[in-house]
Amino acid sequence: MGGEPAMSKGKDAHTFLISVAAELAGMHAQTLRTYDRLGLVTPRRSSGGGRRYSQRDVEQLREVQRLSHDEGVNLAGIKRIIELTNQVEALQARIKELSEELETARAGPRREVMLTPKSTAVVVWRPRR
Repeated sequence: MGGEPAMSKGKDAHTFLISVAAELAGMHAQTLRTYDRLGLVTPRRSSGGGRRYSQRDVEQLREVQRLSHDEGVNLAGIKRIIELTNQVEALQARIKELSEELETARAGPRREVMLTPKSTAVVVWRPRR
């Protein structure tokens, strides 16, 4: 860790070293390692393998702590809550996408239905041999 900044700016957000993220979340760095191992919060990794926590990761750590301490939910329950929350968010995003597509289709050019005369023609299809 020598010489690395405590916080580095990534493409879209700041990332924090484990010690800084632990302080921001109000817990020990070892707790963050445990949560990572259990899959509760999965930070990005640096090229050297060090954990890099985003602001969203820190917020999720705080939520894990709230569920554990204030609500009395065990870690397996918290993991399931996180999984279901992620599924709901993905489904909501998909609903938004589909709603936008539907609005675009409704706003697009109207096509009229054309009636064609009935025919008694027979089409014979013969498969190739």
